Amino acid sequence: MKNTILYLALLFFSLNAFATETKLMVRARAKDAKFVGSSIGGAHVIVRNTLNGEILAEGHTTGSTGNTNLIMKSPHERYTQLSDDKTAGFLAVVDIEEPTLVRVEVLSPIHKKNARIQASTELWLIPGKDILGDGIVIEIPGFVVDILAPNTHQYIALESIPQSGLPIKAHIVMMCGCPIEAGGIWDSNLMEVKAMVKKEGQTVAKVPLKNPTQNTFQGVVPVSEAGYYQITVYAFNPKTGNTGVDIVNYVVTE
Repeated sequence: MKNTILYLALLFFSLNAFATETKLMVRARAKDAKFVGSSIGGAHVIVRNTLNGEILAEGHTTGSTGNTNLIMKSPHERYTQLSDDKTAGFLAVVDIEEPTLVRVEVLSPIHKKNARIQASTELWLIPGKDILGDGIVIEIPGFVVDILAPNTHQYIALESIPQSGLPIKAHIVMMCGCPIEAGGIWDSNLMEVKAMVKKEGQTVAKVPLKNPTQNTFQGVVPVSEAGYYQITVYAFNPKTGNTGVDIVNYVVTE
C-alpha cells in the first residue's frame, strides 16, 4: 500500500513538475459602450484547451464598467490602456507545461437570456508569460431589450383597452447596462425602435416607440379584435450596427 501511495505521489509530481502558472485577463466590452461588469451580472468566461476541449479556467467578470470619459470621450492612441484595477474582468490562472492554443469563450450578459451573446477568440498561451492590463477584450454587440408591457401570456379584456390603443412599454440599455436617452452619450435619437405586432401569425401593425425617459420606450397599438397576439420589439442603431430584440405573446379576450 505504501509503495502504491508513493508511486501515485511521484506520478502526480511528475505530471505537474514542469507546469507553470500563467495568468490571462479576460474582459467583455459592449459594442459602442463600456465593459460588462457586476452591475448587470457580469459575463461568463470559459478558457479551453483547443486540442481536447478541457476547461482550464472558468468564471464571471466582476468590477465596474470603467471610466466613461476615457473609454467613450477621449481619443485613443496605440497602447492606450482603457481599464484600471476596478474595471470588470476575469483573471484566468492556468497551469501549462508548454505553449497551448486556447479558446476564450464569453457569454454576456450572463443573466439576460434574450440578449445573451456568445463570442470567442483563440490565442496561444506561453508558460509564465502573463497577459494582463486590458488583457483579451472580446466585443459584445447588441442591446438588452425587455418588454415591460404587455406581459408574457397576459390576458387582456378587449373592453379594457383604451380607444387610443394598447400601451406598449420596453426597457432598453446597452449590453453593459449603460443608459440610453435623448441627447446622451448613447443617444436614442440615433436609434430606430419599433414594435411589430402580429395577430394569429399575421402582421397587423408596426409601431414606432418613443423615448420619453431614460431607457424607456413607449407607444400604443390599435386593437379591435380578440385573439392571440405577439409583439416583437426591436432596436437598431444604423451608425453602429447594434441590434436587440425581445418578444412577448399575449391574449386579448372578448
